[in-house]
Parts: sequence; structure tokens; C-alpha cells
Amino acid sequence: MGAELSINITLPATAAGQRLDKALADALPQYSRERLKNLVQGGRLSAAAGVIWDPATKMKGGEALALVVPAPRAADNEAQDIPLTIPFEDDHLLVVDKPAGLVVHPAAGNLDGTLVNALLHHCAGRLSGIGGVARPGIVHRIDKDTSGLLVVAKTDKAHEGLAAQFAAHDVERRYTAIVGGVPVPPAGRIEGALARSSTNRQKMAIVKDGRGKHAVTHFRTVAAFSGAAQVECRLETGRTHQIRVHMASIGHALLGDAVYSRTPSKLAPILKDLGFARQALHAATLGFVHPVTQEKLCFESPLPADMVALIGRLDGTGQE
Repeated sequence: MGAELSINITLPATAAGQRLDKALADALPQYSRERLKNLVQGGRLSAAAGVIWDPATKMKGGEALALVVPAPRAADNEAQDIPLTIPFEDDHLLVVDKPAGLVVHPAAGNLDGTLVNALLHHCAGRLSGIGGVARPGIVHRIDKDTSGLLVVAKTDKAHEGLAAQFAAHDVERRYTAIVGGVPVPPAGRIEGALARSSTNRQKMAIVKDGRGKHAVTHFRTVAAFSGAAQVECRLETGRTHQIRVHMASIGHALLGDAVYSRTPSKLAPILKDLGFARQALHAATLGFVHPVTQEKLCFESPLPADMVALIGRLDGTGQE
């Protein structure tokens, strides 16, 4: 499954006072903090004085560290021949246009039939092993019932480069959303840290400063209908359920989003008639710099048929 990877790190002076796992996560954005914590506890990190075992060790800044990442183990997930729409692919990465309803990662309740299963078949062993498992390098995710574009790493070099761009917020991500009501003003910036809801672990919530993860969404109204609007949302950060929570927080929740809103009574018959039973959200634009060739890439995904039909009905409602 490949060889282990040795990484030399010199922590910046700004790491002074930080926990070791936090400083490592800042220095190595391609790895999650939890993954780095596990590596430290497994005796995989050393300094001049020897192995460091405690991820809570306070740093002084400037430490020279050596991290050994073991070779990825084989994936347990089954490769499945699931059709994929792939706008771009080369030896290093691929871009997938995901349909609504397709889960990205296997989990309880969705153990197969996911994007990972499809990629294991499509890529046939040519996948990034970052994360400890030889599986598709999912650098970012979109929700099961959100459609649209996401990029997948096929090599560790591509994974590292893409992860760094996401961490630096250098990736262009624009979504098309259909929301209840018409935003006033028609454009704006929503800032609110996100964390798991204290009352429902299936939901995210805006929390006070100092808790959760910093999150910023920029929105602008593209078209106004009677009781609804088509909105473009540009992500400055990319957090779980970010657009869904942020738009709901300003009183313009996504149509069809049963988790964060109730469909306005005036619009409920339209969604029922169309059989529209998902959040009206589509990852329409994805732009990044190719981590190997350094070419600037940008992809556009047309709105799926269900959202086109919904906009058509709403537009007709607005004209009555």
C-alpha cells in the first residue's frame, strides 16, 4: 500500500503558547487535528530531545520536529460501478458533478452506494492515501441532498496542495440557492461561527465568538419571485451546513430544507406538486489552482432539472 512518509517541520514563532496538536494542524493543513493527535499519541513525532507523546504539550515556537506518517492501510469500502459525471480528470485529480441524493462518505445508514464506493471503482487504486486509508482523497464535501461540484485528489501531492488552498480560503466556491422570501437588502455578508447544536446533534448552529468555527457567507439576489428568491452564495469559509444555517439565520432559509426551516405555506403546494424534497442548493462554481501544474482551473455546473423546474414554477407564481 506504499511507504511511510517522513515530514520535517519547523514551527513558526507564532506557535508559542499553542498546544502541539494545534500547532501541527496549522503547519500541516492536509491533515486533520484529530489525525495528528493520534499520530503523536502513537509515538510518531520526535524533537531533538526525543519522542513527544502528549498532543497537549505547549510549544515555545521554533521547534524542529520530525513526523512519520505510516503507509495507508487498505480501505474496507467496496468498489462499486456507480455512474459518475466527471467534468475534468488527469493523473492527479478529478472533478465530480455530484447528483442530489448521493452520499459522499459511507456511514451508518449509508454503508455503500456512496461517492467513495464509486471512486474506488473508477480510480482503481490510483487514489490519495492521506488520512490513513487508501481511499479517494475527498478534500471537501457537500451534503447528500446538495448537488454540484467537488474536487477529489488522486495523489498525495494533489491532496496536500488542494487542502492548503482550502485552508487558506483560496478556492472559489459559488452556490445557487432558492430561498423563502426576498432578501432585503438584496446582497450582504453573513458572519457567524458554527458548531454542533447543543439540543440536536444532527444540526449546526450559530454560536458565540470563541466557540465553533469561524464562518462567512456572501450572498446576492439573482432573481426575485413571489415569496421566494434565487440567490448566489459565495463561500469565504466552508463549514458543515454553512449556507443552510447562515441563510436561515437572516430569515431566508432554503426551500425544501426540512432540517432548518418549514416551507412557507404559500409555496408548499408547489414543492409537493413537483416532488421537490431536498434543500434547494447547488454547488455551481468551483475554481482552484491545479496543485501540480499550477494552472488556474474553474468549472461551472448547470442547474439540475429539479431546480430548473422549481424556478420555473416560482417564476410563474411571481407573474400571476
